[in-house]
Formats: sequence, C-alpha cells, structure tokens
Amino acid sequence: MFLETICMLNGRVKNIDAHIKRMRQTGEYFRFEAPELPDLEELLNPGMENIKVKCSIHYHNLINSIGFERYIPKEIISLKLINAAPDYAFKFSDRRELNNLLDLREECEEVLIVRNGYITDTTFSNVVLQKDDKMFTPHYPILNGTKRQKLLQEGKITEKVIKTESLNEYSRIYLINAMLDIEDDISIPIDMIKE
Repeated sequence: MFLETICMLNGRVKNIDAHIKRMRQTGEYFRFEAPELPDLEELLNPGMENIKVKCSIHYHNLINSIGFERYIPKEIISLKLINAAPDYAFKFSDRRELNNLLDLREECEEVLIVRNGYITDTTFSNVVLQKDDKMFTPHYPILNGTKRQKLLQEGKITEKVIKTESLNEYSRIYLINAMLDIEDDISIPIDMIKE
C-alpha cells in the first residue's frame, strides 16, 4: 500500500500534477495501474475551505481511503543526527522503518538521517540548507519529494552533495514537504543539529 499526501489551501489542491505523476511512477515500478484521483475539492469536508488541509490518500491499484485533516506543523527546535539507511524511495503507507528512527532522537523533536556520511532527510520531510543567500538540498534524499522537485524545477534550490562534516558551512536548515514550503519557515539554526 502507498500513501500520497496532498496539500489543500483555501479549498484548492496544490501541486496536483506532481502527485499524479508520482502515483503513476509508483504504479509503473511496482507493476500496477495507479488509480485515478477523484475531485478532491468536491470531497473536502464542509468547514475546511478556509484552512490548510492535509489530504492523505492510501492506494495500490485502487484507492483504499482518503482522509482530510487540518494541518498543524510540528514545532521543531532541534534535530538529532542519526546514521541509517531506510528504504523509502517510494512513499509507502507503512512508515514503521522511519518511525522507529524517532526512538533515537533523545531530547530532540526530530531526526536528520545520515546515509553513508551524507545528509538526506528527516522522517517526514526533505531538507534545504541555507548558505548566505543560496539554498541547497541534499543530492541523496531518502524520498525525492514533490515539493523538493518543484523547488528544483523553479530554480529556488540547488542539489548539492552535503556531508555531515560540512554542515557548519550552512546557517539554517529548513524542512519542506507537500505541506511545508520554505516560506513557512519551519527551520532551525545549524547549531541546533545535535550529534
């Protein structure tokens, strides 16, 4: 089973083409035909038209479930560096492998996954690192997220190989995903990344 998380803002679906493309690529890789999405704007629960909504779609060759919930971003004050190599190149519904990493975060709110010495992602987001007025995203993400792809295509961020030992070259780290943009400023100073 696979998961697609889609942002809806003021009753409108955001970046839908990227989500449809990922569903089709997932189906192609796993040899099933991805289901067509219904009109999510029509299905949105009454009273949710003026807020940011997280739409979660669980699917395989058919849509298993569609859920809508008000989106409230996590408060992130610090990240814990964790060496791990989770297999999450596709967005699976089963997130146990990622969720288990949270047990290692100690006093931090979230983990920053390091694979073979390279910075990757958190358990729920891609990351963007700021160096002066430039923004970089790790070349080796765990999941090539739809927001990451969009920002790369728009030229707002650049891919870069980022090793753990070069973190101090950056000033801030931003968390991005379908629900979070750089402008949402879910970010922390680099010195709040703990070893």
